[in-house]
Amino acid sequence: MEFRYDIIVVGGGHAGCEAAHAAARMGARTLLVTMDMTKIAQMSCNPAMGGIAKGQIVREIDALGGCSGLVTDRSMIQYRMLNKSKGPAMWSPRAQCDRQRFTIEWRKILESTDNLYIWQEEAISLIKGEGGIEGVETTFGTKFYASAVILTNGTFLNALMHVGFNRIMGGRSGDRASTGLSDQLAEMGFTVERMKTGTSARIDGRTIDFSKMVEQRGDEDGRTFSYLTGKTEISDQKSCFITHTNSEVHEIIEQGLKYSPLYQGIIRGRGPRYCPSIEDKVVTFREKDAHQLFIEPEGRETIEYYVNGFASSLPLEYQLKALKKVKGLENIEVFRPGYAIEYDFFQPTQLKHTLETKRAENLYFAGQINGTTGYEEAGAQGLMAGINAVRKLRGGEPFILGREEAYIGVLIDDLVTKGVDEPYRMFTSRAEYRILLRQDNADERLTRKGFNLGLAGKERMEKLARKEKMTEEIVGFLRTSSVTPDEINSFLEEKGTKGITQKLKAISIATRPEVEIGDLLEMLRDSGNLSFYRSDIKEEIIESAQIRIKYEGYISREKIVADKIKRLESLRIPEDIDYSELVSISTEGRQKLGRIRPSTIGQAQRISGVSPADISILLLYLGR
Repeated sequence: MEFRYDIIVVGGGHAGCEAAHAAARMGARTLLVTMDMTKIAQMSCNPAMGGIAKGQIVREIDALGGCSGLVTDRSMIQYRMLNKSKGPAMWSPRAQCDRQRFTIEWRKILESTDNLYIWQEEAISLIKGEGGIEGVETTFGTKFYASAVILTNGTFLNALMHVGFNRIMGGRSGDRASTGLSDQLAEMGFTVERMKTGTSARIDGRTIDFSKMVEQRGDEDGRTFSYLTGKTEISDQKSCFITHTNSEVHEIIEQGLKYSPLYQGIIRGRGPRYCPSIEDKVVTFREKDAHQLFIEPEGRETIEYYVNGFASSLPLEYQLKALKKVKGLENIEVFRPGYAIEYDFFQPTQLKHTLETKRAENLYFAGQINGTTGYEEAGAQGLMAGINAVRKLRGGEPFILGREEAYIGVLIDDLVTKGVDEPYRMFTSRAEYRILLRQDNADERLTRKGFNLGLAGKERMEKLARKEKMTEEIVGFLRTSSVTPDEINSFLEEKGTKGITQKLKAISIATRPEVEIGDLLEMLRDSGNLSFYRSDIKEEIIESAQIRIKYEGYISREKIVADKIKRLESLRIPEDIDYSELVSISTEGRQKLGRIRPSTIGQAQRISGVSPADISILLLYLGR
C-alpha cells in the first residue's frame, strides 16, 4: 500500500503539534507520526507555559493562529503576569497547567482539524529521492510519501537517561528512544552533536508540609494567553509554594558527586547554563547558602508535585536524602526520581531561515532537534516550519519574521546565524527591540500576517479590529479632551501627584506615572464625551492605550532604529557567492560566511566571528 500526503510531521511534541496543525489549517493534507498518541504535547518537564520572554512567544504563536495559547487557557490552574514592577517590555504571562488536561486539549484540537491525520508508530528512516526528501519509513516497514517532511523529534534521538551510574535508552521517563534517523542524517553529511537536559523528582503532595513554605498564589484578574479566549476565571486556582535548600542539602549533594554521571564524565552532552541541575548550582555557587525551590502542582486532580529547581541525575539515595533536608519536605514520598537525559541534535546553522535544511531539499527541523529547550520555543519553530513547508509546496514566498517583528524572529535568526553551544532559551535580553515586541501587542503585530496565510481565522481579525478601534478611541479622547483644575485636582491629590493650575489636555494627565488610565477614564466618563467607554471594556484594551501613551517616545525611537537596521536585511547576498575569493575578509569571517551562507547583509553582520570590517568589504564587493 502507498500512503501519500502533502506534509509529514515526525514527532507529537509541542513543535510537532503546531507544525501539523498549521500545515493542515492552511489546507495541506498532513500526517502526524508519533510514537504514542496518548502523550501528544506531553509536558515532559515542569507543567507550565510562558514565563520571561516565553510568554511573549506563546502570545505570538496565538496571534498567528497557532494553538499553544488556547490549550494553555483551557488547562491552566494558575495564571500570573511576571515582572509587573518593571516596564511593559518585560511583562511576561505564565500559567501553571494541568499536565493531563493539556495533552487532552491538544489532542481534541488535532482530531478536529480538517486535513490532519495521525499515525502511531516510530519513524526510523527518511525516504530519499532525486529532488530531496520524499517521505518516511516506520518500524513496521510502512512507507509514507509527501512533498515535505518536518522532523520534530525532541529529546528522543539516540537518547540516554541517567540516574547515578544507571543509564537506559529512553527519550523520557517511560518512553523509548528513537534510533535510526540520526545515523542516516549523519551519513547524509549533517553535523550531529549531543546535548543534555534534566528534570527533577516528582513527589507525593500528601507528604508535603506546606505550612513551612511560602504560598505563591495566582493573579485574580482573569487574564488569558489567547486573544480568542477572553476573560477567564479559573475556579479554585492552585497555588505554588516556595522553599529553599540549605547547607545540609548542599553537603549531601557534594557527597554524591562521586556518583554523578555529570561530574564523572559519563554524560557528554552540554547542559543548560540558565537552568542548571542542583549539582551544578552547588558546585558553581559554593558561596551561596541556599537556592530557591518552587513546589508546583502537576494538575487539579492529582497529588503529584514537581520540584522546580532541583533537577538532578544523582542516585536516588542522594536525591531523597537531600530533598528530606529541605524545609517542608522532611517526610516526603517520591513517585519517580529526577534524571538527566542526553540526546542528539543538529547545529541549526545547517538550516535556512524557513527551517528547511540546506543539505536536503524538502526536509525541515523544528524544536529541540535544533538545540533549543522549552515548550514555547519548540512550538514557535514547529509553527514556522509548518507554514513554510506549505508555502514552498504552493510556490509561495518564504514566511520569515524579522527581529523587529517578533520574538519568534529573534529565536530563529539567533539559531540560524549563530548556532548554539548550549540548549538555547529565549530571554527578553536577546531582543534588540523589546519595547516593540511586547506581550500585549502580539496580535497587532502578527494576526494580519496569520490571516493572510490562511492560518488565523475571521474571528481573530474581528477581535483585533475591535481592540484597535477602542484603543484609538481612548487615545483620541484623551488627546482632544481638556480638564480643569476643579474637575481633576481632587483626583490628582488622591493619586499622590501635583494638581494643575490651568486647563490642560487630558493626555498630559495620562502621561503621569502615578495615574492609571483606567482610573482616569472612570473619573471622566460622566463628561459626556466618553459615550464609547463601557465598564466591560477588556482590561488589555485599556492597558494597550496606557502603554501607547506613556511609552510613546520610547516606542517611536525604537521604531526609527529598527527601520534603519531593517534596510540591511533588504541587501541580499547572491547564493552562489564564493567567499574564498574575498581574501580581504578575515580568515574566520570567510570560514563562517562560507559555512552559514547568510542570505542578507543583516544576517551576515550577526554571525559570531564576522567583524564590521568584513561587512564593509562584503558591501564593497556587492557594489554598495
